[in-house]
Amino acid sequence: MDTPIPLADLPLFPLATVLYPGAPLQLRIFEPRYLDMVRECARTGGGFGVCLILDGYEVGEPAMPEAVGTVATITDFHTTEEGLLGIVARGGSRFRVERARAAGDGLLRGDVAQWPDEPKVTVPVEFALLQVILERLVETLGPHWRDAPQADYDDASWLGFRLAELLPLANPERQQLLELTDPVERLGQLRDILPRFQKP
Repeated sequence: MDTPIPLADLPLFPLATVLYPGAPLQLRIFEPRYLDMVRECARTGGGFGVCLILDGYEVGEPAMPEAVGTVATITDFHTTEEGLLGIVARGGSRFRVERARAAGDGLLRGDVAQWPDEPKVTVPVEFALLQVILERLVETLGPHWRDAPQADYDDASWLGFRLAELLPLANPERQQLLELTDPVERLGQLRDILPRFQKP
């Protein structure tokens, strides 16, 4: 992998979910610390880091996050039916937290090493079945990228992240797939997982 890019003082948002590069994220924001975070992102044009919670909860005291997460960039704002601020964000590059600290308002901030994007690797022929499975999942679930071009399905990294996004995996499995840096290895692990979802 190429040399990680240092990024200082990234706001961190521990969540009970794993965000993959290219995946959408919808959140309702109501805690003051996260409202301030959204205002900061809107003002600076920067993103925030999404990390799976290792210990703790999404609200209240700062939770302990996983060390590897994904930068989220806000793409839209709206008001929910409950009158709360809703945001839509998109997963970007992954990162590893080098050092984290809680600010006075409870918002976690971290110095992180931002990972370069994975290289484009054509899906090896032995994983062609995964492309078919993703197409079927798209027909059933209709994700926002349902009209993606065939070139995306031929990209091992994109295919792996989209399958990991849509399959009903446990969060520790999702995290492990996020942390892999070889897109073909990720496809291999997904292929090994698939028999679990096949009907007897």
